[in-house]
Amino acid sequence: MPEPKPDPEMAQFMADLEQGLKEAKAGIGRVTTAEQLWVRSARNKTGLSQQAFADRINTPVATLRDWEQGRFTPPGGVLCLMRLIHNHPELVGELEAA
Repeated sequence: MPEPKPDPEMAQFMADLEQGLKEAKAGIGRVTTAEQLWVRSARNKTGLSQQAFADRINTPVATLRDWEQGRFTPPGGVLCLMRLIHNHPELVGELEAA
């Protein structure tokens, strides 16, 4: 029986995984926070761009980017709003009227 051909996607995945493990052990690399995921997920559920979403929540787009990229943690009230939007994306329409 011939030996199976190596899968290039799997090889790349394994290389990336090994690199990620090396970075994690060395304490370097990107860290993703729960807060960052809430903000990004809420915006993605609405289908809005960063600019449109920032306008709806009355926040500078640069601040929204900082939250999504984990440079800063949003305040508790914002996290509460993100959870509401995540679970009920249609609510973002209510913010437009405010």
